[in-house]
Amino acid sequence: MNHLIVYAHPFEDSFNHAILENAISSLESKGHSVVVRDLYALGFNPVLCPLDFKELRSGNTPDDIETEQAYIKNADAITLIYPLWWTGMPAILKGYIDRVFAYGFAYQYTKEGTVEGLLSDKKALMITTQGTPNAYYDASGMTKSLKQTTDEGIFGFCGAKTLDHLFFGGISTSDDAMRKEMLKTVQLTLKELF
Repeated sequence: MNHLIVYAHPFEDSFNHAILENAISSLESKGHSVVVRDLYALGFNPVLCPLDFKELRSGNTPDDIETEQAYIKNADAITLIYPLWWTGMPAILKGYIDRVFAYGFAYQYTKEGTVEGLLSDKKALMITTQGTPNAYYDASGMTKSLKQTTDEGIFGFCGAKTLDHLFFGGISTSDDAMRKEMLKTVQLTLKELF
């Protein structure tokens, strides 16, 4: 299976990076081909600008967008790994979705005016870390809202099937034992899903 990981955290010594390394080794140990697009390391431009719109509408996809779309086309599964900042994904990842999941590539409208997802052959997994404990977000309804906006609002809209969305809360106050358990959850989830 071809697995694309889109990773969005600026620090190599972060827990997100430990999740990334764990995911890569777990998938490769099962014989999967893994490609990682580390958006910060790539210096990916997240700004969807007027020129992008003009080029995309005329059928001239900008090179950096076309490169990322080629990785998505080749993937059977897409995993996003990112921290939650101000109840949303980092701007660099949101910008990646804004620019790469473009009309005519990730979705289109039918003659009847309904949405047709063009990534229906893809499976998706999201792994999100957050400083706030999960119990707080669960009780406030925020976890449900986050799943609706990402799982359904992005991947579901584009026809992809979200297999799971892991939320690891309380990262800033977690100890080594707790983090090891979280990494074990990542490993077991990947083994079960893929």
